[in-house]
Amino acid sequence: MHCFPARMTNGGKSTLSNSLHQKIPNSCIIAQDSYFKDDSVVPVDNNGLKQYDMIDALHMDMMMSDINSLRRDPESFLRQQCQKLEPTTMTVNTEVIVLIVEGFLIFNYRPLNEIFDRRYFLEIPYDVCKRRRSLRMYTPPDPPGYFDGHVWPMYLKNRQEMESMVSDIGTCPVLFLDGLEPKEQLLAKVFKDVCEELERLRGKLQ
Repeated sequence: MHCFPARMTNGGKSTLSNSLHQKIPNSCIIAQDSYFKDDSVVPVDNNGLKQYDMIDALHMDMMMSDINSLRRDPESFLRQQCQKLEPTTMTVNTEVIVLIVEGFLIFNYRPLNEIFDRRYFLEIPYDVCKRRRSLRMYTPPDPPGYFDGHVWPMYLKNRQEMESMVSDIGTCPVLFLDGLEPKEQLLAKVFKDVCEELERLRGKLQ
């Protein structure tokens, strides 16, 4: 099985992941955003602001349980649980199934981080990230000053922790992608890399 993610808050990870899913047969997406805890139990800082940009705000145990279910019985999982799965994209009895894991903290959770065959990190400049976030509607909405006071500092903190964890695990490195590149170029670059890895995995199975 081949697992690979794409991530950065408002960096285009969902767009890239969905595009890859459409191009890759026998693929499935698991999105970290689907595992947020109920708002009532999300941690709060000293200023009363909800701490959504922390692992503790997510049901990571549930996410890992779903991923492990796919690893144990991929065909059943693909039929029953994968997001936006088109029947024509799945062929049963295939030797390699691609799991696309996308999220903003997927590299900050060791049990998940240890299973990836490929890692992709979409990055964009501060000003672009701030503008994109201001154009999105969140529930609850961001309070004034939330991006500069919390979102961006947490991104920098989480990125530092991610780089340390990936280095410590010592498996495949993170490929950093320029989120300002045209979507078609980004897709082509990642798709080519994934296809090469799939060929390698198929060769090991022969």
